[in-house]
Amino acid sequence: MIFLEIIIAPTAGFCYGVKKAVDCVYNLKYNATIYTYGNLINNKIVIDQLDKIGIKSTYDLDEISKNKGMAVIRSHGVAPEIYQSLTERDIEFVDCSCPHVKKIHDIVEKEVACGREIIIIGDSKHPEVIGINGWANHLATVFETSEEAKNIHFQEDKKYSVVVQTTFRTEKFNEISNVLKQKNLDIKIYNTICNATKKRQDDAVELAKKVDKMIVLGDKGSSNTQKLFEICKLYCENTFYVETIQDLELNIFHSNDKIGITAGASTPSAIIKEAVKAMNELENQVEENNNQTFEEMLNQSFVTIHNGDIVKGTVIQVSNIEVSVNLGYKSDGIITRSEFSDDTSLDLTTAIKVGDEIETVVLRVNDGDGNVQLSKKRIDSLKGLDDIEEAFKNKTLIKGKIIDIVKGGLIAIVNGIRVFVPSSQISNRYVDDLNSFKGHEYSFAILEYDRTKRRIVAGRKEIAEKELNEKKDKLFATLEVGQKITAKVSRLADFGAFVDLEGVVDGLIHISEISWGRVKHPKDVLKVGQEVTVVVLDFSREKSKISLTLKDVNNDPWKAVNEKYAIGSVVEGRVVRITPFGVFVELETGVDGLVHISQISNKHVAKPEDVLKINDVIKVKVLDINNEQKRISLSKKEAEAPVAEEEVEETESK
Repeated sequence: MIFLEIIIAPTAGFCYGVKKAVDCVYNLKYNATIYTYGNLINNKIVIDQLDKIGIKSTYDLDEISKNKGMAVIRSHGVAPEIYQSLTERDIEFVDCSCPHVKKIHDIVEKEVACGREIIIIGDSKHPEVIGINGWANHLATVFETSEEAKNIHFQEDKKYSVVVQTTFRTEKFNEISNVLKQKNLDIKIYNTICNATKKRQDDAVELAKKVDKMIVLGDKGSSNTQKLFEICKLYCENTFYVETIQDLELNIFHSNDKIGITAGASTPSAIIKEAVKAMNELENQVEENNNQTFEEMLNQSFVTIHNGDIVKGTVIQVSNIEVSVNLGYKSDGIITRSEFSDDTSLDLTTAIKVGDEIETVVLRVNDGDGNVQLSKKRIDSLKGLDDIEEAFKNKTLIKGKIIDIVKGGLIAIVNGIRVFVPSSQISNRYVDDLNSFKGHEYSFAILEYDRTKRRIVAGRKEIAEKELNEKKDKLFATLEVGQKITAKVSRLADFGAFVDLEGVVDGLIHISEISWGRVKHPKDVLKVGQEVTVVVLDFSREKSKISLTLKDVNNDPWKAVNEKYAIGSVVEGRVVRITPFGVFVELETGVDGLVHISQISNKHVAKPEDVLKINDVIKVKVLDINNEQKRISLSKKEAEAPVAEEEVEETESK
């Protein structure tokens, strides 16, 4: 019978800085592609998982800028010129540099400013060391052995400051420090090895001393994991360095083995748990399966899930905050609202119900509360890309919903994918307020599609033009002269008012058609948004023009002009306009008459304004009426003539 004692080092797995960086990236929200500047951490499994959910790794800042992406500074940190380049290219970025690494940057920058030469103890090819050297203007002396320290020639007249790679072995650092101290230099030595690294190495040593076999889990490219392996190997000859439990050589285990497990700072806890779970389950199953080999039982225990896996489950609970899913795993899966859909107006309780089968992608095997963090929108995104690509190739339309307004345009959700719609492509005419489109669903054409860069641009300008023409045809087909229409005032101009007719075309009410009375400016009578009842005077489908009037023909004051203002009668009116050839007198609202300059006075009048002014109330005699042209000729001098003759007679009699 096999009894395995498995002991895990207290500090195995993600260190603080790595966990901070990974958590930050998984929780980022951004409209375009997210790029990490180089690999976020030294672990291929994590990098592959990030790639599966659309987070790319690159050193090409021009690529990020071109695709309007967001950059993430990796945990190893970068040189200052990288920050400068990001700023110059106007790239938004998040700094996930390990705090311990940032502290070294600060030390180096300060020491360089004091005129001191920088020495870096560490691997010159490691990204952390490359970044640190950048803060020394790439002029630092870099080495990683005591032999190199002995052989390097240092100038006695210079001052030196020493920093060390955060994951460097403490024993080796102490050896090199002693060599440097013996050179009688003006030297300041900063022990910048991360405390967590030292604790991890100390724990690994203590564990390696008391086990039969030691397993070191971590990426083969991880510097700190490599150092853990080297240290453990010193104290436990049977030390094995593997990336996951699948890489274990199974014939190394024997009955009653005591096995120690540690892991590098870039190793996800899921990998450690997977290894422990698999081996613990073997011990529980061995009595029932004593005819099976260790390898057979180990392979059977690999029923687990990993970050980035696509899994199916059954919905067991729904709230408007999150959805719980039974995955057939030891823990339930949780889909938060933000990972269900990018549509913030979506009601989860109506979008999905208990009992529904759902397909999702695993974001994190353990979200910190023991649940599996899932994403529906990311699996929808993977499927939706195929539909969008097909629509792009075949030039077919695809439906989407506008959910957000951003710089330069709008964001639409099309088959679960965020798609950019330029403001110039949302309509066939200028739109002052893009918010009017938010929350509405439309048909779109895919204008640009690059799956690799996740650049998708959609538009509906041509679609809107076609839809508008169809609506115009329908509207003009139903129009008739004399038809009454209720509409809202959409715009005011000096020459009239425009009203919106069913969102299809604007009809014009000329200023002369706003009222039977005189109107100085449309704003004196109307306001934007006001509802009015207008009458169609004329229209043209070819010119897309509709002439309207607010005048009620039943209240036309000219119908009674001949009765009220008989020719030869003297009436009273108000001066409303003065011209070089005479003055216009308002007899009533909508009825004006002209007093020609020759009819103002018996005396010579050079200019009408010498005699009359606006709003003067005067008596006039009706000389003529032209009903067709709606003109009335008036005379002030003839209206006053009888008065003048009486005055003359009275004077003569005296």
